Amino acid sequence: MSVSSETKSMIAKKSLSVGWPIILGIVLIALTMRSPLTSVGPLVGSIRESLGLSNAAAGLLTTLPLLAFALLSPFAPILARRFGVERTLLYALILLMAGIAIRSMTATASLFIGTALIGLAIAACNVLIPSLVKRDFAHQVGLMTGVYSVSMNLCGAIASGMSIPLARNLGFGWNGALAIWGILVLLVALFWLPQARTSRASAGTATSGASKRRSLWRSPLAWMVTIFMGTQSLLFYVLIAWLPEIMTSRGLDEDSGGWMLSLFQIAALPVAFIVPIVAGRMKNQRLLVIIMTVLLFVSLGGLYFGGNAFISLWTVLLGIGGGCAFSLAMIFLSLRTKDAFDSASLSGMSQSVGYLLAATGPILFGLLHDITASWNPPLLLLLGVSTLLLLAGLGASRNRTV
Repeated sequence: MSVSSETKSMIAKKSLSVGWPIILGIVLIALTMRSPLTSVGPLVGSIRESLGLSNAAAGLLTTLPLLAFALLSPFAPILARRFGVERTLLYALILLMAGIAIRSMTATASLFIGTALIGLAIAACNVLIPSLVKRDFAHQVGLMTGVYSVSMNLCGAIASGMSIPLARNLGFGWNGALAIWGILVLLVALFWLPQARTSRASAGTATSGASKRRSLWRSPLAWMVTIFMGTQSLLFYVLIAWLPEIMTSRGLDEDSGGWMLSLFQIAALPVAFIVPIVAGRMKNQRLLVIIMTVLLFVSLGGLYFGGNAFISLWTVLLGIGGGCAFSLAMIFLSLRTKDAFDSASLSGMSQSVGYLLAATGPILFGLLHDITASWNPPLLLLLGVSTLLLLAGLGASRNRTV
């Protein structure tokens, strides 16, 4: 039975007015989902020197969370059906605090153990937030996806820019600069605590009809969404890990390299809000995929050919293209599914396989730099990744559901 536009509008307004604690909670959780990761990039040099790590080993600081994403993502929907979405998110926040605390200890083992725990915690949030949006804001998916995408990117950008000043100017050191984000997670967990009480009532709703559904692993469309998720994640996390180092190789100092990483993420903010809304109103998203690819090719080409005259412009264009890719990956999880159960399942599948693909990026690119003593071969490889992203995006843009 079709639903009129007036009815959809009334439902949407009711959802937004009644669900403001959930909306605020989603925004606050989104603030914690990138800052513990993006704060590391500008400090890689300091961490490497302090602990005597190679570039390939330092790349593990970005790769370990991605492996954790791949490991936990398929099980996050199962945990949500067992404990409820809200309660599972609260547990994830607690685990995130523990991971940040352990990572901040000045020891190589604790650095990697804490990083792995952070990845497991964020994995649960990555999978369940799109499902929560699909469940509670089915008629405002584009708007809500834009809201939490902006929140995630904004705090991620702030974390990148603050890392060096916190570590050096305020004397916190690299471990203190990483530890400070645990305070934000604590505040978010305290706000989310009342929401966890509703989990028992909602835990069983996602399972209705689950046994009658076919496996998404046999769906070509689900695989296109998964490959798109993986390639855009690989692109993002390689840049998070190595963009400051690429910038310093072009003659910028470490402070400027950190702020360039912030600029990369700040440039993504407008598109992170606008693209999901526009994409939600389009029959297919192929035009957006093509625009995204052009931006990536132009910006990566600019960085490859070197020179500092337009380096800020290439960084901004790279941020816009990357922000468009991330927003499309998030909105596909809702647009290509019928309900919250399918959204959680597709999210689990795409982030499991996708982040396993993305996990190869930081180590591979660090190793390639070690072998060639240049960032040009890694930048050429990113152009190849952008081509794969284009092909997967065109496949994921078909106007149908899994």
